Amino acid sequence: MTSWTTQRWLTAGSGAALAVLLVLAACGAWLFGHSSEVSDRLVDRSTPALIASVRLEGALVDQETGVRGYGTSGNREFLEPYYAGQKQQRDAVERLRVLDAGDAEGAERLRAVLERAERWQSEFARPVVGSPAPLQTARQRAAEGKSAFDALRVAITAQQDHLQAQRDRARADLQHVRTLRNWVFSAIALVVLALMAAAFVGLRRAVGVPLAGLSSDVRRVASGHFDHPVAATGPADIRLLATDVEAMRHRLAEELAYSHRARAQLLARSTELKRSNAELEQFAYVASHDLQEPLRKVASFCQLLERRYGDRLDARGKQYIDFAVDGAHRMQNLINDLLTFSRVGRLHAEDVPVDLEHVLDGVRQSLSLALEETGTVLTHDPLPTVPGDPTQLTMLLQNLISNAVKFRTPGTPPRVRVGVRRTEAGEAGGAGFWELSVSDNGIGIDPEYAEKVFVIFQRLHTRDQYPGNGIGLALCKKIADYHGGGIRIDPDHSPGTRFVVTLAASREDAH
Repeated sequence: MTSWTTQRWLTAGSGAALAVLLVLAACGAWLFGHSSEVSDRLVDRSTPALIASVRLEGALVDQETGVRGYGTSGNREFLEPYYAGQKQQRDAVERLRVLDAGDAEGAERLRAVLERAERWQSEFARPVVGSPAPLQTARQRAAEGKSAFDALRVAITAQQDHLQAQRDRARADLQHVRTLRNWVFSAIALVVLALMAAAFVGLRRAVGVPLAGLSSDVRRVASGHFDHPVAATGPADIRLLATDVEAMRHRLAEELAYSHRARAQLLARSTELKRSNAELEQFAYVASHDLQEPLRKVASFCQLLERRYGDRLDARGKQYIDFAVDGAHRMQNLINDLLTFSRVGRLHAEDVPVDLEHVLDGVRQSLSLALEETGTVLTHDPLPTVPGDPTQLTMLLQNLISNAVKFRTPGTPPRVRVGVRRTEAGEAGGAGFWELSVSDNGIGIDPEYAEKVFVIFQRLHTRDQYPGNGIGLALCKKIADYHGGGIRIDPDHSPGTRFVVTLAASREDAH
């Protein structure tokens, strides 16, 4: 039975209890039926039969009294009890016959009474009542009448003794049934209490104790003792549940151990990253000072060489000097751009409310010369305030607008518009995002290069066509990512290019 589940135990226990209760109910039903039968026999047969017999006796006594009075006085008024007694006799006999149905001895006793009554009637009553000389007839038949009526009295007494005995037996049976009923109901109550106690003890042992043990083990595991095993006891389903919980505990213990190892590795990597960042800072310092100093010297001495010995150099020599100076300048610009790219997220990483209207005004002033020379028309929607770093957001807008001016369509004045719209919050909640769009009417970007342009050092044109190092859009992507958003090219915009920048509207969404 160790393979039995809780449901099977409950089903078996409930079935056994139901069977016992049905047996007890059947006993109780039989007892009630028997009690009703005995009570009905006493109330509806024995007692009424005895009463009817007494009434029959009274009717016969009234008849005897009336006949005797008439035989003594000759006055017919004395016959009224006689006639009334005859009617009462008929009613009593009819009632007794109904009540004695099924009682052979009772019917025999009634027949004996009626025979003796008929004998008294034929030998004394009717001759006296029907005689023209009742006094004389009564004296002549007095002895016979007395003898007949005494025999009638004996028969009635025997009948009443029989009915009284039946009534006593019925009362004794009723008392016995009551006693039996009390015992049976007491037994039923004891059995019900025993079933309740057995159910309580059985449920406690089969379900309560195993669940309490399982709960204790689970609480101990939940308190941090992940190495504490969960014991499987009790019915099959509870043992299966305990086995599943034990498997879950084992899995959690493994995950926790893995988490501790991962945390240790993360801590080690964090320490290594701090060291690497410190070295990167040192490299940035070297790159911004020590590496640029030789480049400045190369450019300066090449220029001095050209000024001092320019009259001795041919055109090719001067061209070589120009190449060297231009290469040094481009190297300096490349180093500065790389430094700017590396500083995003490390230096100047403020987190303050930034008014993009103010940022755009600053960008307009910085690019004012280029805007005037190219005839660029710069318009914008009312710009919001977003959380972030003002320096980086300034670089973002400045790079996008300067690109729009740089990659303009020849012969056409650039038209640049900065748009904005608010997006709804996602399923995780939050304040949502702002989408900034920088649209132009320039040469545009082929859709196949929509992702490639955001990779560092990726150029779609030669330096002779358009100057630059291929870092600007990669820098914009890094800034947008740092601010919890992103950047993409709208493929449906034409002519020209539209960059869509997503910026978080709150600090929670930005991180």
